[in-house]
Amino acid sequence: MLHDLENNVEVDESVSEAMKIVETLNEGLKRGYTLTITAKDIDAEVDKELKRIAPQVRMPGFRPGKVPANLVRKMHGEALQQDALNKAVQDGVQKLLVDHKLRPAMQPGVELGEGYEPGKDAELKIEMEVLPVIETPSIEGLKLERLTAPVDDKAIDAAVQTIADSQKSYESAAKTYKAAEGDQVVIDFEGKVDGVAFEGGKGEGMAVVIGSGQLIPGFEDQLVGVKANDEKVLNVTFPADYGAEHLAGKPATFDIVVAEVKKPVDSKADDAFAKSLGLEGIDQLRELVKGQVEQEHNGLTRTFMKRKLLDQLADAHDFDVPPSMVEAEFNQIWQQLEHEASHEADPEAARAEMEKDKDDYRNIAVRRVRLGLLLSEIGQANGVEVSQQEMSRLIMQAAQQYGPQDRERFIQYVQQDPMAAAQLRAPLYEDKVVDFLFEKAEISDREVSREDLEAAIESEDSHVHGPDCGHDHGDAKAKKAPEKKAAAKKADDKPAKEAKPAAAKPATVKAEKAEKAPAKKAAAPKAEKADAPKKAPAKKAPAKK
Repeated sequence: MLHDLENNVEVDESVSEAMKIVETLNEGLKRGYTLTITAKDIDAEVDKELKRIAPQVRMPGFRPGKVPANLVRKMHGEALQQDALNKAVQDGVQKLLVDHKLRPAMQPGVELGEGYEPGKDAELKIEMEVLPVIETPSIEGLKLERLTAPVDDKAIDAAVQTIADSQKSYESAAKTYKAAEGDQVVIDFEGKVDGVAFEGGKGEGMAVVIGSGQLIPGFEDQLVGVKANDEKVLNVTFPADYGAEHLAGKPATFDIVVAEVKKPVDSKADDAFAKSLGLEGIDQLRELVKGQVEQEHNGLTRTFMKRKLLDQLADAHDFDVPPSMVEAEFNQIWQQLEHEASHEADPEAARAEMEKDKDDYRNIAVRRVRLGLLLSEIGQANGVEVSQQEMSRLIMQAAQQYGPQDRERFIQYVQQDPMAAAQLRAPLYEDKVVDFLFEKAEISDREVSREDLEAAIESEDSHVHGPDCGHDHGDAKAKKAPEKKAAAKKADDKPAKEAKPAAAKPATVKAEKAEKAPAKKAAAPKAEKADAPKKAPAKKAPAKK
């Protein structure tokens, strides 16, 4: 190892003489290097590419494959040079990672030095954060309690009644009846912004169930107490992420006329109702419901065990995590919270509350990343794998969310992009690691009611809040992370995605448009004029592992 006294860096002689690697940064998990690729090596790559494409080039006056190399170089020289440079960069970065045994946390940053011209050596600046070295986690001594909730007739009755209630019908109320929560109000309306009616903001005969949450915040609440033939002006503010950009975030008024108020009719869960669903009778419906409730209870049992397991792992391991991974995870959490805040009755107050707890959410991100790395290390150390057959099934399942024309594009995208494949693979891999740890743990069983099981999952006293809590469990003064935000509240089951070395994605020094997965086809809006006050559909929670 030679020392550059002027710059106080070390030059690695283990690489070929044609390529020089100099370490410029080694602080914590941050690494920096300069990598010099000689013009000779780049020209050699150009020659290789020239030989590869020459037989395919066609030019008037020459037989296929017989175009002279110098003409091919003249025609495609710039593209050949660029491709050769990119290939040399990819090989150089890969060699750096292999020779220095580096495991990047995220895609390495590669920057071509200023002033590079074809025919000259290329100097690259490479920066990255590496995954921490984690001692093989101990999986001995894990003790878990498995809470199980039996499915009794009472639970089945309640579930069947819920289904019946969802098919609720309504009957007209007296003209003097005042609408209450759960009632249906039929209205004509016209929306205005700054006193001017806007396109799509007028409708007739729209049925609104008070408390359903189907319309923008504040709209339904102001219908409480109205009677048939009432006229009223509703004051609302469109959510910041409302689908119509010209309305997003703006205050508006809706002039409404109440055509009718209807009261819900009690739904009966009987044979007639079951047959209306296409079943033989109520017994068949109860049997189907029983299986569904059993699945729900099993899911709750697993959630409780998993949170307890993750708590034990987090309490027993503490190591630095890559800041870039934490930042990416935090941004994902924050985006979810921003979306939820925009649908609150008072978005600004909700955002102010978020800001107060920003440090807690960052702690959540740190904990998620640490647990993701920990589970990945446990899985690799114990031979946990996702088979090719399982991966193919995952891809096909995910492809079903796209239309027929986009499915093949999606499949090709996942197969060609290692990062996309890793993201799809991560949840299944984590579940397999968790199942492996369940097999190793000493498990005791206790039967409880569903209510007690749900309470145990939410209970801080039982320490089942998992990686989302942001707690140091040994610190009695640690502030509890807010439980009202869905993005963090369920984070116990979602450590950050399994960390995979980012080197699989080719490094490049050319700004190219990355081909994205096909966008999901949006559902066609209903052909009606009553769209304006409707609440923007909530985004699906991020598919975190």
